[in-house]
Amino acid sequence: MRLTVLGSATPYPRPDDPCSGHLVRHGTTTVWLDAGPGTLAELQRHTAIDALDAIWISHLHADHSSDLLTAFYALLYADLRPAAPIPLFGPPGTADRLRHYLTNTEPGPVERAFDVHELHDGHECAVGGLRLRSRLVEHGFPAFGVRVDAGAVSLAYSGDTAPCPALDDLAAGADTLLCEADGDAPPAGVPRVHMTPEDAGAVARKAGVRRLILTHVAPPLRAGAAVERAAAAFGGAVEHAAPGRTFGVGPDTS
Repeated sequence: MRLTVLGSATPYPRPDDPCSGHLVRHGTTTVWLDAGPGTLAELQRHTAIDALDAIWISHLHADHSSDLLTAFYALLYADLRPAAPIPLFGPPGTADRLRHYLTNTEPGPVERAFDVHELHDGHECAVGGLRLRSRLVEHGFPAFGVRVDAGAVSLAYSGDTAPCPALDDLAAGADTLLCEADGDAPPAGVPRVHMTPEDAGAVARKAGVRRLILTHVAPPLRAGAAVERAAAAFGGAVEHAAPGRTFGVGPDTS
């Protein structure tokens, strides 16, 4: 299994750094995890949109999902010829959210481009040789993390979340944890909806993962500082999800 970072910026894309989006590949199977603004263009460096086996969306904040809108136009109104609608796994309300935007031009078009499946806590599905298991995490409204397994090799992705048992479950024993490290914890009394670098390191240590990759590092925190802070809590290998990087998942971690 290989993980390619399409973008990791938040809450808006930067030059050469789109928002959250990742490509998971195993054999001939390709899955787009989160579709933040700017990731659709980067995706095409690695695969055609109509060649995707599935799209998985953690939650419906724009920095994780807005490129679904332009993907819709690419699939239906340009030079692509998908054999069938692309399977799209997303939180409850995904199809309606897209439909409300797209019906300004054509009534009810969403299902022509996407075969929408709503996630729920514990949702499982097979995509080619991959097994995806989703858990409801803590982000203040419906949001999910996912574990992607290919035989004995596994990748856990936090999506956006505060520390929670569901994330611990997804990460347990994973080869790689791709985890948000948004910044510092909020003041006392303010609900937590994100991870600090220390949180990410603690989850990785408890889960016994081989490697921790930090994504969704929000300004003014810099990636290098986030890696240092997470590494102090983890005690293992920590890297940053720099746009364009590809990581091996499992024994091949190059």
